[in-house]
Amino acid sequence: MKAFPTFIAAALATAFATTSLAATAKIKIDAGTLVGIEQDDVNVFKGVPFAIPPVGNLRWTAPRKPASWSGERDATKFSLPCAQPMNADGTPNGGGAFGPYSEDCLYLNVWAPKNAKNAPIMVWLYGGGAFLGAGHLGTFDGSSFARDGVIVVTINYRLGSFGYFSHPALTKAAKPNDPLANYALLDAIEALNWVKRNGPAFGGDINNVTLFGQSAGGAMVVNLLAAPHATKGLFNKAIIESGAVLREGPSLATAESNVVKALATIGVNENATLAQLRAIPANKLVESEATRRGFTGAVDGRLMKVAAVEAFKSGSILDVPVIVGTNNGEGGAENAQIVAASASSGAASFLYQFQYVPMWRKQEQPKGAIHSAELPYVFDSWKTSSIATPKFDAADKKVAKQVHSCWVAFAKAPVTMKAINCADDLVWPAYTKENDAAVTFNSTSEVKKSAVLPKFVPAPPKS
Repeated sequence: MKAFPTFIAAALATAFATTSLAATAKIKIDAGTLVGIEQDDVNVFKGVPFAIPPVGNLRWTAPRKPASWSGERDATKFSLPCAQPMNADGTPNGGGAFGPYSEDCLYLNVWAPKNAKNAPIMVWLYGGGAFLGAGHLGTFDGSSFARDGVIVVTINYRLGSFGYFSHPALTKAAKPNDPLANYALLDAIEALNWVKRNGPAFGGDINNVTLFGQSAGGAMVVNLLAAPHATKGLFNKAIIESGAVLREGPSLATAESNVVKALATIGVNENATLAQLRAIPANKLVESEATRRGFTGAVDGRLMKVAAVEAFKSGSILDVPVIVGTNNGEGGAENAQIVAASASSGAASFLYQFQYVPMWRKQEQPKGAIHSAELPYVFDSWKTSSIATPKFDAADKKVAKQVHSCWVAFAKAPVTMKAINCADDLVWPAYTKENDAAVTFNSTSEVKKSAVLPKFVPAPPKS
């Protein structure tokens, strides 16, 4: 499978290894004791279960609280990524993941300041087209956030046909209030519940949780904002990076029909039982062109009572402060502006456009910052990201410092904020229809009218 150049993620062969020079860090959570590592005053815990493995009879069910363990659990190695198409030659796929995968993948990673007290918490949802990616990639290393006093939690969520799947057999077996179709969203909710239970053990403030995501992960944030009956109280702020997807979701019946047709291409009868569906080998679903990408999450009437676009139009979204934006070398700016305008009817919303292209990338990115280009700047993870290179110079580091500082300031600010105070004296005002304010992140970042910013950059013609 050819990797998409639009996704930036680390492909380090040492991603699953421990660091021999690191000291030990221990913590007691609700399920048992974790043994992680301490590096540069940051405690890191990897591969922590936040749900029972969704395998066998639990495939296509809502995630459940994990079982407790006795003794100490090793938390020095990342878990395997969720089931997804991988490149046969071992190189990263379009979401940055490589190597083996597993259906048993509902694990998270924590970067926390040593001796943290009431630290804000940020929970990350990666991108990858909803069928690629993983929470452990080097670009998403939370060390810089932790050094700046913020706890970062990155999670895995089910992908492709494991994350978004509908079928008459599933609907028939479900209880009246059991959510259907949107298992990736349910995974994110379960991870947020885990944070609510365990955040204080890491020194976190569970009343100051920011949910943030990019691309498909950003779209998940949009959908979770549109389901306040299920998410109220689980997060207090939200950030949507290049993921302001506002479209009508299919009905459950339509989604079921689409799945039945796709399954027929891999020899699954339209009248297949639930047991037969759960017996389909994971690799068969992953390798089929018809099923590998999964299916658009349905409006099931349970978790997603209405499509996100309708929730934003009616103002029935979760009323929390929001950052939303895009990069100038991609589309989606119009939707970001719509989200900012809708969200600003209550709590403040903040609109941005990321425009920075390093000098050493000007030739390959002539139309501006491509999809995902902002990620190593948001995380200030240029040392561990796939862009790690000696070419990353002082100018690049300055931009990383500033962008990262805005995300940190947002996480730390009270929900009543009306501006974000970033590094280098950048004051980012809340967006209103009257001021039309947006920050442009570039060598010199500044506040502009969003109306003057590029709204869409056409895709290059196919070769």
